[in-house]
Amino acid sequence: MSVAFTREEDLEATAADLPDRPISPHPNLVTPEGLAAIDDALMSARAAYSAAQAHGDIEVDRTAMARATRDLRYWSARRASAQLVETQPDDRVRFGGSVTIERDDGRTQTWRITGEDEADPATGSVSHVSPLSVALMGKQVGDEAVIAGQTVEIIAVD
Repeated sequence: MSVAFTREEDLEATAADLPDRPISPHPNLVTPEGLAAIDDALMSARAAYSAAQAHGDIEVDRTAMARATRDLRYWSARRASAQLVETQPDDRVRFGGSVTIERDDGRTQTWRITGEDEADPATGSVSHVSPLSVALMGKQVGDEAVIAGQTVEIIAVD
């Protein structure tokens, strides 16, 4: 049998075996913005699922349906487990707040502590379960913490 006849079969098998997105074992704490983002992602997943069903090419390309089903399961579970945390003004590092640290070499960095699904270190937000957040939680201006083997000082808390 030619290899050409096995490719389609492989694609179908891959689509059927698409693994679920892993769900964190940690509490699903979310900020108001994080909850809105989950709601948007859930709405998009529902739309993708409906579109995959409506196109009727499930027999031809099952990957679109498999992806839509997987994402719908993930975002439904994340929405069901979401625990909204309203931030209150405080002088300590807390969930939903921002903290500015100064490193030994004089560099400063500001991080916002958020839920896992909304964390994006490239834009300055980190998950509440990240080592950085865990090291800083509950501390206040003037306190020190050890992050990645380096001592940092907290210089601002919002």
